[in-house]
Amino acid sequence: MPRSAPPNTPGAPSVVLGLRANLPQFALLVVINMLVGGMVGVQRTIVPLIGEREFGLASVALVGSFIAGFGLTKAAANLFAGPLADRFGRRRVLIAGWVVGLPVPVLIMWAPYWEWVVAANILLGVNQGLAWSMTVNMKIDLVGPRRRGLALGLNEFAGYVAVGATAWATGVIAARAGLRPEPLYLGVAYGVAGLLLSVALVRDTGAHVAAESAAAGVGVGAPPMPRGRVFALATWGDRTLFGAAQAGFASNLNDGVVWAMLPLLLAQRGLGLAQIGLVAGLYPLVWGLGQLATGALSDRIGRKPLVVGGMIVQGAALLVLGGAPEGAATGGPADPASELARALTGAALLGLGTAMAYPTLLAAVGDVAAPAWRARALAVYRFWRDLGFVVGVVACGIVADAAGLAWAVHAAGAATLLSGAVAWAVLRETRPRST
Repeated sequence: MPRSAPPNTPGAPSVVLGLRANLPQFALLVVINMLVGGMVGVQRTIVPLIGEREFGLASVALVGSFIAGFGLTKAAANLFAGPLADRFGRRRVLIAGWVVGLPVPVLIMWAPYWEWVVAANILLGVNQGLAWSMTVNMKIDLVGPRRRGLALGLNEFAGYVAVGATAWATGVIAARAGLRPEPLYLGVAYGVAGLLLSVALVRDTGAHVAAESAAAGVGVGAPPMPRGRVFALATWGDRTLFGAAQAGFASNLNDGVVWAMLPLLLAQRGLGLAQIGLVAGLYPLVWGLGQLATGALSDRIGRKPLVVGGMIVQGAALLVLGGAPEGAATGGPADPASELARALTGAALLGLGTAMAYPTLLAAVGDVAAPAWRARALAVYRFWRDLGFVVGVVACGIVADAAGLAWAVHAAGAATLLSGAVAWAVLRETRPRST
């Protein structure tokens, strides 16, 4: 049943929590998060290849610099998104994210130097940190505690299906028209549509936060938990929040490695732009579609099995994607058809494993954190999660330059398997029981 604030609670807004009661706004936020995801999908296939082919970047670590800039900025934006939302409201922060994101595809489209691409991805990091964070928080606000996994599954489904579909589409466009500027027109359309919808139709969800706090017996006027205390709790003070943070870190570590290095590895093994786009798109597409099931499933069977299982599947998938390392005895040159089949298998497995863990980790953090400091806890979690982009690209870029791309992908797989073991050891089950 939907839950609302007790009618006699002083200051409690008369709003109803629940998916059905808030379906129009929830559906609108699903659409908006598809546009947020599409802004990232525009770059999945083409930007690493732009760095190598148009700017002549020979170092894998240097090619990955655009993702390092993106990840560092997104992590910082995530950290500030929660306090900003508490101060100015979710809707205003969402709109600010879109304003910052508008120049991104234009800068890449006409960049005369690689530094322009890096600068564009710094802006993209702010866009994603603010806009995606707000769609997460607003959906949690609307549905209340009992359907949290479903809400986050739908949110991440929308975003990552858009990432995958756009990555595939840009590969197809690039194969016909070149790497620039035509594939980037999609990003311009996404940015304009996202801003217009957010300004015209989105309503703030602060009243829903107050209603949930009141229903839980927390005074609306209670002082907020200090920011430093929330950071400490969400980083190391609570074992489940620590387990979620390190698992999210590893998940985005391997995502950054795949984003930066997989197109280069597949091109090295003889695949064309359309085939690379197919592989680059399949992974987030399976990730997105899978979350339709896994988010709701975590509400039924619990968070921990999906997190631990998802990390193990991701790690195994990366070993498949890496294939035979450079210099290994393979019996002859790679056959493009068999390479495509192997890459598609690995991409599908990686998408499945990420779908199991990604929304479930967000739901677990939402379970542990009280409504009054939930936005800040999610901000800290997303900060550590997105630092994984930076560490993954830098560390594995160094491995790739020294030993080859395949070894870098294998290193990311080993790190992900280790993270799964840590999650198994420290996570406790957090799924709210039905009342």
